[in-house]
Amino acid sequence: MSLSFIRTNSKDYIFIDLVSKLDEDLAVRDGEVHSFYHQYNSIEGLDYVVIVLKEKEGIGCGVIKPYNIDSVEIKRMFVVDSYRGQRIATEILEKLEEWALELGYTRAILETGLSNPEAITLYKRCGYGIINNYDQYAGMENSICFAKQLA
Repeated sequence: MSLSFIRTNSKDYIFIDLVSKLDEDLAVRDGEVHSFYHQYNSIEGLDYVVIVLKEKEGIGCGVIKPYNIDSVEIKRMFVVDSYRGQRIATEILEKLEEWALELGYTRAILETGLSNPEAITLYKRCGYGIINNYDQYAGMENSICFAKQLA
């Protein structure tokens, strides 16, 4: 399977389409707490977006967003159902980490929901460790936060 990993931004129409599919998936997974999380997932002004294309079809995405002087936050990770289980998310995460390092960041943080066990497995497998829930996720029982030192 020949895949292309493209660096873009949040104005990319393929990214916008993928995010709408991600939001549909999260609305089902998160149930009634989805609206709480949704308010923190605006895609306006995101400059560091990776999309994955198979031929010209968008099949996955991820974002790094500056968090502080040393850290980026990984957001909007998604792979279309029919392409899951093929390590595409791992490759997206690697591309985001590489980009973060190029930009001078040394740490990545992220949040996912307990209703997303595939993501939890992915992050643990890729070397992310559980941290205390940060910022808006503090006190959210459905959230689990991770961090990784980038090398």
